[in-house]
Amino acid sequence: MLQPEIQLTADGSHTLFIPEMDEHYHSINGAIQESTHVFIDAGLRQCQKKIIRILELGFGTGLNAFLSYIESKNTGIRIYYTGLEKYPLPTGLVEKLNYGELNPHGNEIYLEMHRCAWNIPVQITTDFILEKISVDFSEFDFRGTYDVVYYDAFAPDKQTNVWTQEIFDNLFSCMNSGGILTTYCAKGSVRRMMIQSGFKVERIPGPPGKRQMLRAQKPSKYTSQ
Repeated sequence: MLQPEIQLTADGSHTLFIPEMDEHYHSINGAIQESTHVFIDAGLRQCQKKIIRILELGFGTGLNAFLSYIESKNTGIRIYYTGLEKYPLPTGLVEKLNYGELNPHGNEIYLEMHRCAWNIPVQITTDFILEKISVDFSEFDFRGTYDVVYYDAFAPDKQTNVWTQEIFDNLFSCMNSGGILTTYCAKGSVRRMMIQSGFKVERIPGPPGKRQMLRAQKPSKYTSQ
């Protein structure tokens, strides 16, 4: 079992570092800043629905889910959030992270997201339903329908097995027409896999410290064969 270390990033928020992989969970230039830019601004806020189904590949620290909850609270949108994670973090480690403390909505909801049961939907608030699923991405049943996908796995050069054509094909098939997929990654090989799956892909400005990122969209007029 990998042993993450807590580190402070440039915006004052924590991230986790895994020495065995030489990999951080978030950008050292700012964890909250990165997640907000990549997943909330470039993803969630681009969806104009009042009820939004989100799928996250890489639940990790739960930061993306927490920021999505805050967006729901601020805007009144209803979110059904599914997070996939093969290696859930121990509660004791999560309790030391400062995301809830840095946000006016407080720590209670953030910790509840981690303490609630896995593999069943849990109503965190009236407008935020969370289902955490302990599973390898390649073994997930992609039969749901999603409006927004957060692709937040470890980098392709660290975990090549979670950046595959099969996974992008499965994501394309389970996303609603017009659905949006965002990732911090900007690698050409990832972009080509997305295009092959049928997505319309664009490179857009990345968060501080990263020049570009990828945003993909399932064509709004797409009909399955």
